[in-house]
Parts: sequence; C-alpha cells; structure tokens
Amino acid sequence: MILTEDQLQDLLDKSLAELPRGSEWAATLEGSIAEGFGNSSSDIDFLLVARSEDDLPTMPSLLFVDGRRVEIRTRSVRQLAGQLRAVEEGAARPGRLSEDILNRCQRLLHSHPLRGHALIDEVKGLLPVERFRGITADWWAHRARQSLRHAMALLCLGESEEAVDWTRAGLVETVKSWAARLGETYLEPKWLSMQLDRAGRGDVRDRYWQLEAAAAPAPGDPDAAHTHLTAALAFAADLGLTGVPRQPERITVRRVHGVTTWQTGDRVHVLRGRREVFALGDAAGAVWRSLVLGRPLPQVLATAAGSGVGDPGPLLATFLRYGLIRLAWKGGGTIAPSLPLAAPPGPVTPPPSTARPLLSLRGGAVGGPRAVDLMPLPADRFAAAAMALVWSNVVVENAVEDLTGALQRGQWRVAELTARRAVHAALRGLFSAHGVNPLPADADLVRRLDLLPSSDGGPIGARAGELLRRAVDTPDQGDTLLTDLRSFIALVRGAVGADSFPLSFESADTWRATLELGYDWLRIGAHLDAELPIEEARDLLACNGTQPHQAAAR
Repeated sequence: MILTEDQLQDLLDKSLAELPRGSEWAATLEGSIAEGFGNSSSDIDFLLVARSEDDLPTMPSLLFVDGRRVEIRTRSVRQLAGQLRAVEEGAARPGRLSEDILNRCQRLLHSHPLRGHALIDEVKGLLPVERFRGITADWWAHRARQSLRHAMALLCLGESEEAVDWTRAGLVETVKSWAARLGETYLEPKWLSMQLDRAGRGDVRDRYWQLEAAAAPAPGDPDAAHTHLTAALAFAADLGLTGVPRQPERITVRRVHGVTTWQTGDRVHVLRGRREVFALGDAAGAVWRSLVLGRPLPQVLATAAGSGVGDPGPLLATFLRYGLIRLAWKGGGTIAPSLPLAAPPGPVTPPPSTARPLLSLRGGAVGGPRAVDLMPLPADRFAAAAMALVWSNVVVENAVEDLTGALQRGQWRVAELTARRAVHAALRGLFSAHGVNPLPADADLVRRLDLLPSSDGGPIGARAGELLRRAVDTPDQGDTLLTDLRSFIALVRGAVGADSFPLSFESADTWRATLELGYDWLRIGAHLDAELPIEEARDLLACNGTQPHQAAAR
C-alpha cells in the first residue's frame, strides 16, 4: 500500500478523536488504498464495525486529517451480514444484483483490518472470497452480454457510432469478469490498467488495449464499427464469455407492457405506462404501424423499409430508447444494458415538446415527419383537453345555427346571448388546444388569455372582448354580428388546427363525421378515465361511435 501501517494507525487515531465517544469499534481500511492502488489524492476510507443491534448511518462522515481527506463509514455486524447475504441470494440472478451492495461487500472483503481483527475476520467469513469472486465474475459477464447484444442491435439499425460506445462498454465488462475470477474484484473500472498488470497475463492485457485503441473509428464509418464489434466478440469468446454469437437474427422486437397505440386521423399517438403521450410525425407513424412484434430485428427493419420511409433504423432505435419497444435475445430474455449506478432506471424520457398549440383535432403537434415528441401533459389531461377541443367546436356549430335562427326571427336578446355562447366555446377550444385543462370559467376566459402565447391570445382576445360586448337591435346589426362571429371562429380554428371541423348540424353526413371525430378521442379518454366533456359521451362510446337509436335499429 502507498501508506505504512504506522501512518494508517495514526490517521485512524486522529479521525476517531473527532468522533463522539462511547462506542467500541473494530476498524478496517477499505477502498483503493487497501487494494494496493491509490495516489496522493485518494481518500482514506475507514469502515468502523460495531456489534450494535441498531442500524448505523449510511452516509459517511468526511474529515480532513493531516492534509488527507478521510471518509468514515459505520456499520453494525447485522447490517454487514445482511449485505453479504443479499449478494449470496442475488447470485442466481446477476441482472438484479445491486451494484451498490456488491461494491460495499467487495470493499469489506478486500479491506485491511486495523483494529478488532477478530470481529472483522468474523464478518468476512460470512461470504468466502472464492465464492465472491465467482459471483462478481458472473455479474460482470451478464453486463457484458447485455452491452454486446445491444451493440449488435444498434449496428443492425445503422447506429454505428452508438454501437461502438456499447462495444467499448462490453469490452470493459468482459475483461473485468475475466479478472474477477483471478481475484481482481474491485468494481471501479478506473484502476483497470493496474488490475490487468497484476493479473500477470500480458497477452490479454495487450489485446484489450489494442481493442480499446480501435474503439474510435471515424464518424459515419459503419464498416469500422462492424470490424470492431467482430474483434470484440472474438476476444470475449476467448476469455470465456458465452451467449454472444454474431447472430443478429436472434434479436427479436417485443411489446413493452403498458405501451398502447391510438390514432386520430393520420396522427399516431403512443401511450407509455398510461402516463405519457408521444405524438409521432408522419414518417415515424408509418414505421410504427409497420411493426409486427415478435419477429427478428433484421426482418422488422426490412418491413419498415418497405413502408416507404427512408432509413427507418434510427426511428426504431428511438422507439427502443424511449421504451416504446424492447429487444429480446432468443433464449436469453430482454436485452437491457446496464446503467451507471447514479442513473435512474427506466427508458429515456426526452424534453417535452415545445410546439404551440399543443394539439389539434388531428392529434398532438409534432416537430416534423420523423418526430417522436413527448407531450408536456399527463396522458389523462392530454386526452381530456383533446375531448374538450372537439366538444367546444360542436358547441360553436350549435351556437351558430341557433344564432342564425334567432336573427331570422328578430330575437335580438336571444341572438346576443347565443353569440356570447359561441365566443366562449371557441375560446374553450383555444385553451384546450394549448393543453389547459381543467378550463377557466366562461366569465374568466378573456382575462386568462395571458396564459397563452401572445401571438395567439393577443389578437384573438381583442376580438373576443369586442364580440362579447356587442349589442343587436336591427337586422343590419345582426348580419354584421354573424359575419364578424364567423370571421372570429375562423381565426380561432386556424390557430388551433380545427379549420376542417365538420359543419356538424348541416346534414346527416356532417353529423356522422362529427361523431367519428369525437369517438376517436373518447376511446382513449375512457381508457385513461379522463373527465368526459358531457355525460352523453358515454353513450357514444357504448355505441362504438354511432347514434344509439340508429345502432339499436341495426
């Protein structure tokens, strides 16, 4: 070690002097210095062990002693025994074995006792070192298989640069597995060079560093990436890693639990975990619709290419990163490459879409044909806002029809109130298109337009305020009101992508088109238990988008 026994004992004495008195501790040095690594900047890591029945703090105390940074952790024998037992019990399923617990046990088992040697030896004896070597080697081997299979899949999808990064990760994990069986179980990879030197196999060490040096091919050079993966797989096989033949046809595309699809018009939406909505651009939607789950990845890629979308591989890779599909190895379960200890589990979640308005009658707004955009609303609120958008436009159509009839009969007060109803309904549609849900009260709609981008809320707000104050006393004023109201409705609908909304009450065909449009959104809203805009919507759902009495007649 880089410090002598006397230096370590002196540092321990000075460190204990800064701690509260009252406990009898056994003490051991763990970490890189205990392993024979370290340098002048390395921490001094002391583990203090007591027979206490209480759980001792997990967080270390950080001290500065004689110019060195000292970390002191405390554990009871019961806590340490529980960690060692967890490693033994997790050995059968290395993919679920906690990296943190494995690391803590490794540091203990390879620590250098300073005081209370008998107690430290007693705890270490709960998990023999030889057994721990095998568990650690299997843990690294599992990670290596996942990384190399993932690299193989990415190469198949045309993501060569990312594939190289995962091949490099697989190389580190492969050689760490090999070294662990020789006793080099320290988990942190930064000391890998010293571990390989100590392993005494210069041929393995040199071959690894040659492959590491080759892990930076020129960007956009898929041939080099393929060559590098082939060499890495051969090296892994020579070191005893099994389960990674160069056979991409063994990779299959599988469904992810909790991922569902719904379509409104041409827009494809993908729901993740009943919580998040992804809106797909036209090209992304075509690739998504081409998926036949359960088939080998090369076959899925070929089918996607036949959808008319050029270079579909990166889109499939995006679906994979976002957890919308998963990959499995035939006979080997889901391909799930390991994440760093500090990274939260789960798929990548991109920043929410910044498109405004957020949605239209067609569906979620997207940034382009290849977009896979996360909607910045929980799924149930997104569906509720979309249903409110559809219903607001139905109310607008109904109000315009009522206004026309009132003007023809000279019912001026009726006309005024009906025009206000149309304005309020149009504003509710505007708010809904921006994802506002629940909506403000009608009396507050104009004043709450400051919630929306000024490009939408400003001009529309001014015209809405004027229409809401409009009085009607003559046929000419009525004609002007109807003209101005239609112009206002067109302005709002143009802003929210509803300019093609059917003239709901013009004919049986336009009413049928309205029902079909509403039904598209009601299905997903009901699936998510979102708030329905009116109670009658449940009847539309029950009748599969048709009028209930017509459905009964059939």
